[in-house]
Formats: sequence, C-alpha cells, structure tokens
Amino acid sequence: METLAVKPAIKVAALCGSLRKGSFNRGLLRSAIQLSKESVNGMEIEYLDISPLPMLNTDLEVNGTFPPVVEAFRQKILQADSVLFASPEYNFSVTGPLKNAIDWASRPPNCWADKAAAIVSAGGSFGGGRAQYHLRQIGVYLDLHFINKPEFYLNAFAPPAKFDSDGNLIDPPSKERLKEVLLSLLAFTLRLKGQC
Repeated sequence: METLAVKPAIKVAALCGSLRKGSFNRGLLRSAIQLSKESVNGMEIEYLDISPLPMLNTDLEVNGTFPPVVEAFRQKILQADSVLFASPEYNFSVTGPLKNAIDWASRPPNCWADKAAAIVSAGGSFGGGRAQYHLRQIGVYLDLHFINKPEFYLNAFAPPAKFDSDGNLIDPPSKERLKEVLLSLLAFTLRLKGQC
C-alpha cells in the first residue's frame, strides 16, 4: 500500500506591533490565520499577544530567569519555525511595543536566531514601508532571515476600502497578495529547515 507524503506543518508565530483592538495590522494577521486554514497547506499560525510584556528591564532577570510572562513569550518564539510580523510605522520606524517584544526574546539565548520571517504592514501612503526597512535591519543582528519577496505594504486609506469598521481585511486583491507572502514564507522556512 502506497502512503501519501504529507509535508510537515510549520509553526508560525504572528506578532502585531499595534496594541489597538481595531488595528489594521492585527486585521492582516487575522486574515493570514484564516488563509492558512483555508488555502495554505502545511502552515499553522499562532497570534502572540505582546501587550502583557513589561518594558525591558534587565533588573527583572534574576539568576538567568525571566518574569513568567516573558518566559512564556520566549518559549513560543523558540517553538516557532518562523515569524510573521505585522506593524504600523511610527515615526519612520517600528512601534515601541514590537521593539520591546523583540528585545525580550533577543536576551541570551537569542530566541530569534536562524528563523525565517516575513513582514506585512498597513498604514498611510507608504503603508508602513519604512518600519519594514528598520525591522529588516534589526533582523540582521538577530540572525532572522526575512523573505525578500513578495513585499506587502498596504495603504489602508486609499479607495477602495481595504478594511471594515472592525479592522478586518475585506479587499480581495490584498488577500491574494497576503496569501502569496504566506506561500513564500512557507517555502523559505522549509528550505531553511532542509525539508524541500
């Protein structure tokens, strides 16, 4: 009897740089999770809420241990095969909450090292693009390996409407572009893991 080879599911940690409930960037992650269930086989995305993390303060590290909420977050990053970031652009860069989460998981031992990653963003005219450039620079030091293409910047305010009043992505072409990002992340993750 012949068995069908099934590609192993990769685990993706999804982080949103905005803490706002109706965030368009959080809407991108909700859409990504839905797409992964409907049309991207071999990928499981888990949204990680970064809002409970305290501001980085190394005084909170005691004898090599972290506060429980930080340790739980670090373990989720360690267990993930890859990372999907969604963040608006604040002052030409990433948001404070996202940088804080990145810094906590970078404390020795660095939880980000050798993981594949992708970035999506929604915002004003450039759609968060400058924040993406800064995040890529941060990733170089952390040994995070970002996919190069496709890039996903979304001007959330240009017609036609991209999001509904709850921050959910409703624009079909944008959903298709988001799916292409997920497929690229899946392929790149498997390649880094030597599984393709």
